Amino acid sequence: MSSSARMSALVVFRREVTGDLWIMRLRPEEPLSFQPGQYVAVGLPAQERIIERPYSIASAPQDPELEFFLERVPGGELSPQLYDVPVGGRVWVRRQAKGRLVLERGGRRPNHFMVATVTGVAPFVSIVRSLAADAAAGAEVHYRVALLQAAAVSDELGYREELTGYTRAHAWFHYVPTVSRPWLDPDWRFERGRAEDVARKHLDALGFTPADTTAYLCGNPHMVANLKGVLFRAGFPKEAVKEELYWVTA
Repeated sequence: MSSSARMSALVVFRREVTGDLWIMRLRPEEPLSFQPGQYVAVGLPAQERIIERPYSIASAPQDPELEFFLERVPGGELSPQLYDVPVGGRVWVRRQAKGRLVLERGGRRPNHFMVATVTGVAPFVSIVRSLAADAAAGAEVHYRVALLQAAAVSDELGYREELTGYTRAHAWFHYVPTVSRPWLDPDWRFERGRAEDVARKHLDALGFTPADTTAYLCGNPHMVANLKGVLFRAGFPKEAVKEELYWVTA
């Protein structure tokens, strides 16, 4: 099943987030070169072929392992089987990462506004981890980065504690978690509403404008479509809005 396009990777860690969400770390047989924000195809063998899907990488390029934030989709061709792979098991990984949801460096837009639903936060975790590693090494971060992460309930907000910690540690980073079904989450005391309902509020509060901000949208295609409308009505040009859909609607 192996080929020059794929390599074997060992599952070295997993953490259950909810019953259908989990974080998995892989140790590929060779280092994988990628930019923060990119994705790579992960797969498993099935009847003399490999079924694979693209997944955003949550780890930073400096990390020796690849981390993914995944959702088990009932009836899916891959995710239920991938969910069952234990620590010590193996999967296949493409040798080439792809994707354009990377940080726009330089230029006239120093502000970066990132919006994700549930597992769509993964590429932004990679970007923030990479910037935090640069800062820890003494490099100056010349950007302001805000991340709005939305989910139905707070249990689905993978990485919330880590991202909150980055907010405390770095003046250049601001994290906003929000839940859209607070009646199911009675102890939640933070932002409430869907991402597209609260994004404009936080853009204004941060002073992020269409002239100086790049927006990045990742996850639920309905959120992406709705929030693009919000941003375009606010005056964002198309070239200042980057997107990645996690599935395709009919």
